[in-house]
Amino acid sequence: MSVGGTGKRRYDSLRRVAQAQETRAVIARAARGLFVAQGWAATTVRAVAEEAQVSVPTVYAAYGDKAGLVRAVADAADISADPSATLAELEDAAADPARQLAALAAYDRRLFERSGDVIALVREAGRTEPALAAAYEEGRRRGDDTRAQVFSSWPDGALRPGLDVRSAVDVYAALCNVDVYTTLTVERAWHPDRVQRWWGEVLARELLAR
Repeated sequence: MSVGGTGKRRYDSLRRVAQAQETRAVIARAARGLFVAQGWAATTVRAVAEEAQVSVPTVYAAYGDKAGLVRAVADAADISADPSATLAELEDAAADPARQLAALAAYDRRLFERSGDVIALVREAGRTEPALAAAYEEGRRRGDDTRAQVFSSWPDGALRPGLDVRSAVDVYAALCNVDVYTTLTVERAWHPDRVQRWWGEVLARELLAR
């Protein structure tokens, strides 16, 4: 009997965690939609609560004050790009730097395709809102750190001669960013698949030893 009771309590706990995560996801989606539609300044915590169909205290409990909602927008962007799939691809291609670069490019394609509007919004609004500027910088730093970890895991001689890890991260950032993606897909009418393939090819050419 005690085993059954323990199991039930365990499942109840897991259920509460799952419900809390789903609530955060709903709030994140609502915040993202409002920020994109009407801007940071015009979006209130109450409006986000109404859009998410939750109470205002629930929003505060999940993300804190309005500045904390920036984390909700960042969460929504990250989730949309499916980082777990990228991790699996990186692990599967651990012995092949070119395939790992292709996996990173695929992640950025998904991120910019699904959340490029949010990234642009946070960056632009960050010029006057310190909380948004901090969120944008944090996202950029996380991306740099991930690439540095991947590049550092490669065997000696994998990087192009004369290129260190930090410089490789800089080159990656110069090529794979939301501005390049927008220019190619909007102004030049490239399909996202073409952008992703080109990124994989040019990254391998620029970063890897021949």
